[in-house]
Amino acid sequence: MRRCLGWSVSALIVGILAACGSAPPVVRAPVEPVRTVVPAAPGPAPAVGPVVTQSRSRWVPVPWDSLPGWGADNLFEAWNAWLKSCERPQPPMSALCAEVRRLSIGSPQEQMEWMQARLQPHRVETLQGEPTGLLTGYYEPILDASRQQAPGFSVPLYQLPAGMTPRKPWFTRQEMETLPEAQAALRGKAIAYLADPVDALVLQIQGSGRVRITQPDGSVRWVRLAYAGTNEQPYRSVGRWLLDQGLIKDASWPGIKAWLAQNPQRQQELLWSNPRVVFFKEEPLGELDAAFGPKGAQGVALTPGRSIAVDPGSIPYGAPVWLTSTGNQTNLQKLVLAQDTGSAIVGAVRADYFAGWGPDAAELAGRMRQPLQMWILWPK
Repeated sequence: MRRCLGWSVSALIVGILAACGSAPPVVRAPVEPVRTVVPAAPGPAPAVGPVVTQSRSRWVPVPWDSLPGWGADNLFEAWNAWLKSCERPQPPMSALCAEVRRLSIGSPQEQMEWMQARLQPHRVETLQGEPTGLLTGYYEPILDASRQQAPGFSVPLYQLPAGMTPRKPWFTRQEMETLPEAQAALRGKAIAYLADPVDALVLQIQGSGRVRITQPDGSVRWVRLAYAGTNEQPYRSVGRWLLDQGLIKDASWPGIKAWLAQNPQRQQELLWSNPRVVFFKEEPLGELDAAFGPKGAQGVALTPGRSIAVDPGSIPYGAPVWLTSTGNQTNLQKLVLAQDTGSAIVGAVRADYFAGWGPDAAELAGRMRQPLQMWILWPK
């Protein structure tokens, strides 16, 4: 699971890819007239072809003019994310990647015409026909850490312990902190130490983070801590735990931290309410790596504002998706790529929006919880 310095580097990558002339020329088929901004049609658009059934969703083919806001998006930004998906494409999207690469220097008009010629939009619904679901957000935290346990840095972040069996539950969060046998299994497995156990929990929930580690010699090194696995315990939301006890009404991360500031004596109880622990692997964070987010479940680096986590039982990795969502945090009508998943991202019309990294991304992701509609854009 994966995060603006990135746009200039992305533009450079696009230029490099475009300079490669090995891709075949684009075959242009007759297209529908290109529209500018299309308002949402009143009510769901009728199907224009057979409905496609997935294991957890159904796709209803609809006309392009039923997509709210189609024609107003900056497709160049989304094209960078699409190029990333083409690094590890899956059929049938892989057949389009040569044309996607060539169109990376195309005009917005050419990109839109090509999409309308080659793709068919399908409204994503539940198997019962409900087209509205839930959009949340995630981001890549930026944290300070110490390579060794030191005053003020005592919260360990662990690499995957030896001998763990996939899909077999290991020690819970509470047991890892209290049982001698669990602590023995974790001895020597700490990658680094944080100052705040709540920051460690946030890092585990987000799945990866950028960490500025102070080395034993006093030097500082930037690394990315990427997802490596879990203790296979169920994920329990600490926000839901607080809501169920009637302790808060705002279950966003800012709301949770505000409650903790007033109730520090209950911090351990809150942390132990989520038995799942995420283990990490350390990755270099050079200039190019820092321009993109971590790798998602598709195996490609995520693009801020253009990558989403989905339920792969509803939407395959690498698929372009037209997303619309209106809420208190943001209003979205844009092209995104399905490139990641998460343990809480389950259901037909369900997505987690990758907001990037830094304070603004943390604020957006921490509060985002709003209605969602999606249209998967599938090859004709």
